[in-house]
Formats: sequence, C-alpha cells, structure tokens
Amino acid sequence: MNEIRIDALLPSEMATRAEYVGVRKAETPTLTTFTLAILAGGFIASGAIFATNTAAGSSVMPYGVAKLLTGLVFSLGLILVIVGGAELFTGNNLIVMAWASGKVSTRSLLHNWVIVYIGNFVGSIGTALLVLWSKQYTFGGGTVGETALKIAAGKASLDFFQALALGVLCNALVCLAVWLTFSARSTTDKIASIIFPITAFVAAGFEHSIANMYFIPFGLLIKSFDPAFIAEKGVDVSNLTWSNFLVNNLVPVTIGNIIGGTVLVAAIYWSVFLRNREQ
Repeated sequence: MNEIRIDALLPSEMATRAEYVGVRKAETPTLTTFTLAILAGGFIASGAIFATNTAAGSSVMPYGVAKLLTGLVFSLGLILVIVGGAELFTGNNLIVMAWASGKVSTRSLLHNWVIVYIGNFVGSIGTALLVLWSKQYTFGGGTVGETALKIAAGKASLDFFQALALGVLCNALVCLAVWLTFSARSTTDKIASIIFPITAFVAAGFEHSIANMYFIPFGLLIKSFDPAFIAEKGVDVSNLTWSNFLVNNLVPVTIGNIIGGTVLVAAIYWSVFLRNREQ
C-alpha cells in the first residue's frame, strides 16, 4: 500500500530543510549577505510604513480592529523577505538548528548575525531617511507623521525588562512564521504561512528589533528636521532620544528576539526532530 502524503512538508522534513537553509546562509559570501541584509531592512521598513499609514486616524476604529489591520499590512515586510529573498536577523536566529547539529560553527553563526544585523540597520535607516525627504509623514493632514511620532515615543519609553519580554514574545512568532514557510511548496503557501503569526505579534504589541530600526529613528528624524511639525501636532517627544532608542529599546529587544527565536523555536524543534536523528 502506498503511503498517504499531504502536499506540504511534514514537521520532521521542515526541520531538515531548516537545517539545510541554515548551512547555506552561513556559507553565503559576506558581501552577498550584507547586500541581502540591507534589502531586508528596507523590506521590513516598507511593512512598517504600510502599518503606520494604516494606523493613522485609527481612533475612529475599535482598538482590536485597528491593531488587527495594522498587523495584517505589516506582514508585507516578511513576505518580501521570504519570497523576494533577503537576510533578516530575527529569522536567521533559526540558523541555531544547523549550529546545534554541528553543521555550522559558532564563528560562522555569529558572523552571519553581525553582518545581517548591521545590514538590516543600514537598510532601515536608509529607508527612514528617504521617507523623511519625501515628506510622506505630512500626508493625511499630518496624521501619518503624528502616528509615527506616537509609535516612536511609545517604544522609546519602555523599560528594559518590559522591552526584553516583548522581544522574546515577538521573535517566537516571527521564527514560527519562518518555520511554517519551510513546509511550503508554493509562493501562496509561504504567504499564507507568514500572515497570521506576523499579524499576531503586531496586534499584540510585541517588539521587533529590525522594525524598530525604522519606527524609532523615523520619529527621531522628524523631531530633528521638522520641529515646526512637532509643535503643530503637540506630540510629547521628550522621551524620544537616541539614547532611549538604544538603551530602552534596541538592546533589550534584540536580546529578547534572540532568546525567543533560538530558545523557544529553534532549540525546541531541533531537540524534537534532529537531536536523536541517525547520523
């Protein structure tokens, strides 16, 4: 009797694919990795731009509905990364599966993370500058910029451990989204796999380090280059500083993202499907 199979890959097969992808990522030349990381920073920033526009003027909608729509459109970022092909730091936490199997060295793992993180930062900041120069934040009677400032100020005002915990929760969902795409056999499968976990983390208010490389610097840039806009909108940006961005948000959220992705997803699935595998 022939074995009955569904079209999507099974979890054990997904683990093998995740391991293979991790090895390929670790072996990619540095310049290629860095270029793809810049793209990913821009892609995630694109999702953030879409989300900011959707959230603008959302006071007329119930809180949950506004959050749902914001999360849904933010999914664009990871869709572009996965389908278009780019290197995202948070998703690359899954390389730990190949590392745990001894197929990627610690040096190669950390090298990939550092290069991708820097590239993501460059792409995110570059996109923020381009959007600033376009004055897109003045659209909708300035509601887009007002929303961007409120998002940035709120993120910069988190305390260290709150930001860390929100980062853990966020990247557990992001890495689950990437994990689900390993089962996919088509572009449609990949997109469908991404939408719900990403929508969930944004709607729940969790913190993503790479997205915040756009959200907070964009608010800081508006504050620095258009103080008249700040005065007109009356948004309290006293806590919106570069030091608060780094200390209160980026550092703890990055640490949390690493914990969420490597421990809650990569390590668990490696332990279940790959640890006792016959060599």
